[in-house]
Amino acid sequence: MLQVNEITSYKEAFVKRLKIRGIDNGDELLSNVIQLDETRRKTQLQLDELLSDLNKTSKLIGGLMKEGKKTEADAAKARTSEIKDQTKMLNEQLESTKIELQNALYNIPNVPHESVPSGNTDEDNEILFTVDSLPELGSNAKPHWDLIKDYDIIDFDLGVKITGAGFPVYKGKGAKMQRALINFFLNEADSAGYLEVQPPAIVNEASGYGTGQLPDKEGQMYHLSGSDMYLIPTAEVPLTNIYRDAILDEKELPIKMTGYTPCFRREAGSWGAHVRGLNRLHQFDKVEIIQIQHPDKSYDTLLDMMKHVEGLLQKLELPYRILRLCGGDLGFTSAITYDFEVYSAAQKRWLEVSSVSNFETYQANRLKLRYRNADNKKQLLHTLNGSALALPRILASILENNQTDDGIKVPKALVGFTGFDMIN
Repeated sequence: MLQVNEITSYKEAFVKRLKIRGIDNGDELLSNVIQLDETRRKTQLQLDELLSDLNKTSKLIGGLMKEGKKTEADAAKARTSEIKDQTKMLNEQLESTKIELQNALYNIPNVPHESVPSGNTDEDNEILFTVDSLPELGSNAKPHWDLIKDYDIIDFDLGVKITGAGFPVYKGKGAKMQRALINFFLNEADSAGYLEVQPPAIVNEASGYGTGQLPDKEGQMYHLSGSDMYLIPTAEVPLTNIYRDAILDEKELPIKMTGYTPCFRREAGSWGAHVRGLNRLHQFDKVEIIQIQHPDKSYDTLLDMMKHVEGLLQKLELPYRILRLCGGDLGFTSAITYDFEVYSAAQKRWLEVSSVSNFETYQANRLKLRYRNADNKKQLLHTLNGSALALPRILASILENNQTDDGIKVPKALVGFTGFDMIN
């Protein structure tokens, strides 16, 4: 979340940057935060003054009793009782104001980086790079939802029987392709210096608030009834929360982690041909990369993470493009996001397979994730994450782009992991 001191110092600049997201009431939202913080400060000052008065009056009672001044002592006792009532009321007011301030901050998204273009939809995203040529298939080319039936490698009907729509069952070479992709992505991350971590697939409410999925994306997450637990929408949540309430030494930076997890998203209201097959699922596999970095170095780190994702797509021989998201398409917690899309020759459309984002201090402020600088002062860190990669649309593109009359060719980078070079 945004920092109150920065909102106070840079309010007008923040209002302009929030407009890039399409938020026109930024002035009202930020003014409310400033007013609540002023109320909190005044209430805290009044409380401190009363507690000081209570301490002095309490000490006075003993001396008056020793001097036999019962009347003055009784008056002092009455005053302490009165002060206690007042402090109780002020404590309640203070806690109520703190909660209101926290909720106000939770509901304000991150301010976009100055390079983020304005716009309202994905059509306004800025295309930074596109491969020189796109694959062209014959007239008999099939989309992946037909190919998986032909080769009997993924069963959506069985998934519906067991669980429901959006929960596919991978089998045979389909299951082996999944395992191969996961191992390939993890090996590549390991070679790039990321520590592999296998986190839980369930997180508590505090973790959801820590990385910003709550309260923004509560409707998209699977909530476990009778608890404050949620199925993770991405490994970003448990991995980043490892460092919740942490104070790091500057020498420990950067923290680099990778993890494979199943991911769960409700994706309410998703209909149409664009979500057929593997294009959008309720459960899917993903390898994530996370970095916790010094604020002065986070944008160089962002570029390094983008190069890592780009390298994966190149090794898989998939046609891709890179987009810088506009303000209206930017995630709630992100200051800047670059999307990677691969081209599906059979569907004749681009499919998003990775988002690489810098959250700057937004998550770190929620997480209370800090480091000690050279002057031994505590400062907020920057957090970054990227999909490296999400499997469903990668697999869909591999199947569609590599289909031949003899079967589906497996990319060379995966053959060592699959044990076969053709799905037939």
